[in-house]
Order: sequence, then structure tokens, then C-alpha cells
Amino acid sequence: MGGLERVSNPIVSRDLIGRQSDEVLIEVERGAIRKFAEAVGDTTEACLRGEVSPPTFPTTIRIPIPGVTYDLARVLHGGQEYRFQRPIRAGDRLRCRTRLADVYQREGRLGAMTILIIELEGNGENGEPVFTGRSTVIVR
Repeated sequence: MGGLERVSNPIVSRDLIGRQSDEVLIEVERGAIRKFAEAVGDTTEACLRGEVSPPTFPTTIRIPIPGVTYDLARVLHGGQEYRFQRPIRAGDRLRCRTRLADVYQREGRLGAMTILIIELEGNGENGEPVFTGRSTVIVR
């Protein structure tokens, strides 16, 4: 998920919609898969051996989007979804990028909230799609 810098103003301009990060090469390591599987309680043998990642493994990929900043102390996790073309495996070299898909304001019980929709895509080295993700981030 991008935009993890700390700032005091939680407002992100709608002018930033469509802005994306540079592509980042992520090398998926067996140990990282094992640690993540243990942390989330995934008891699938292939995950515990570090061969295939649990479905929520892409949450470990953090790529900031230039200009998209907010105060982490004010963030609520609003939702997460992933779509896979194939499983993520140890040894994969994924070309990943994040993009601000939408940003809007809502009034909540405790005042104004900024909602950001951040998309993440991961492709194999040859360009084949591996997964896409969509995060809803609420800044209160």
C-alpha cells in the first residue's frame, strides 16, 4: 500500500487520482512466506514450507505513491481484496506498482474522513499478471 509518510493533514487532493508509483521489483523469499504464514496462522503445508504464499501475502508489499501522504496514527483499515491469476511462489520476481484509484470525503460520527482507494498490481518478470489488490484506507 502506498502513501505511508507521516503528515499532520489527512486530506489528499482528488488531483492525485491516477498517480502511481514507479515499478518496484519484489523478490519473494521462502523465509518471508514462512514467517507470514506463521503470523497469520495459515497451516497449509506449502505455506509453512515457504513454497506458496498465503492469499493475503501482498499486504507485505509497501510502495509509496509520490504526493500521497497521510498520518498513520489517523488511519483505519477499511477493506482489502485480491485477485490472483496464479499463486505467488518462493523465487518469484514480481514487478509491482501502486496507484491511487480514488479519493473522496465522507462525514462520519467523529467528523470528516478521507477515503483512499489504492490499487496494487504484481506482474511476473515476463509481464504476465500474477495478482491485483485493492485497499480502502480511511483517514479520520
